[in-house]
Amino acid sequence: MSGHRVRVLTVALLLMAGAGRAAAQDPASEPPPEQVPAPGQPAAPPVMSSPAWRWSAEASAFAGYNYQHRKFTDFDAWESQNWVMAGLDRPGGRWNVSTIAMLTFEPFSVNDIGSPQAFQTGETFNNAPIIDYQHPHDLIMQLSADVTHATDRTLLGLSGAVVGTPPIGPPPFMHRPSATENPQAPLGHHYLDSTHVTHGVITGSARIAGVGFEAGVFRGSEPDEVRTDLDMGRLDSLATRVSWSRGAWYAQVSSAWLEQPERLSTYDSVKRTASVSHVFSLGGGLLSWMAAAGQNREAHGNLEAYVVEGTWRLEERWSVYSRAEYAAKDILDAGFHPVGMGHTHRQSPVGAFTIGATRYLLTGIWGTFGLGADVTGYSVPANLREAYGSPVSWHAFVRYRGRTGTSAMTHDQH
Repeated sequence: MSGHRVRVLTVALLLMAGAGRAAAQDPASEPPPEQVPAPGQPAAPPVMSSPAWRWSAEASAFAGYNYQHRKFTDFDAWESQNWVMAGLDRPGGRWNVSTIAMLTFEPFSVNDIGSPQAFQTGETFNNAPIIDYQHPHDLIMQLSADVTHATDRTLLGLSGAVVGTPPIGPPPFMHRPSATENPQAPLGHHYLDSTHVTHGVITGSARIAGVGFEAGVFRGSEPDEVRTDLDMGRLDSLATRVSWSRGAWYAQVSSAWLEQPERLSTYDSVKRTASVSHVFSLGGGLLSWMAAAGQNREAHGNLEAYVVEGTWRLEERWSVYSRAEYAAKDILDAGFHPVGMGHTHRQSPVGAFTIGATRYLLTGIWGTFGLGADVTGYSVPANLREAYGSPVSWHAFVRYRGRTGTSAMTHDQH
């Protein structure tokens, strides 16, 4: 690992610790499941007699070694996946105003092409489709504001984001209780929740008796290869989502109509997703799980992905996580397709199973540090077996979590 990357990983961890040093979030101190807000469920603003600004800050980081064993060529990296987030909100009677800013240091702590991951696809590098890497996220992951108004039965909302998430899919993987301990994105990320970093979003919402309705307009094109800029443009795409929540249960179905989402394709696409998740007590800890399905309907064919994942926070300092998934990949035909040159892509159905654990060791005013590791095995389709063989991947990492503030920040706003 180069000296530059060592310095970057160190700085990233120090910045994460600085963001959360005023209070620690011990993984054993999770609230009981009846108090856990369902992922994606907006919380009704409290009624307060004297409005005052409240603030919150949260940070998360993995820093370690990523090794991907594959036929012909293994590939590895020292890297850090991370994010830091700050929020302000001002409750006032039935009205609530809030803002969120979220940054990641991945443009500097992950290789330019991305984090090595067998069979992963999505976005571009050097104007070519990324294959076998998870791209770095943009420096600015979220910059948004929203206003909500509560009545006796209804919660109405309007949000706008320079960078944010349109109403499509489950919560992003790094914020799902079922996946927060896993440093690796699902292979179905670009079928489910890849629009979580979208440049330009306006969303209206209404929630009545646990049922939510959302509609939003947004810029459909994926981010470009410059990870430190803003890619603003016309809001040319539409997304809708219907959700249901009750206690720690949450379910959603959603659709999005995207105008030319891929930089190497001149075609529009439709994305459809469905998911259900739950958090409950088990063996003295909390078990969070989610099952989801996503489909990209493209000119070259329909690509589908399915994932079941869970995280069990048990005893005082252990977290165990797992993920089983299936994703239809078009690796063999990825690339530029001009208008009139479209054709059906060959599909490669890939399966993956991950098991991992984190042991938290140090907790203080700066946050919580731990050590973790995981391993992933794959089911390889016949048309990729010659190139991939029987791949196996594993991670070993230092884990950091920190949270502080005068109000709780909810991930449903991502």
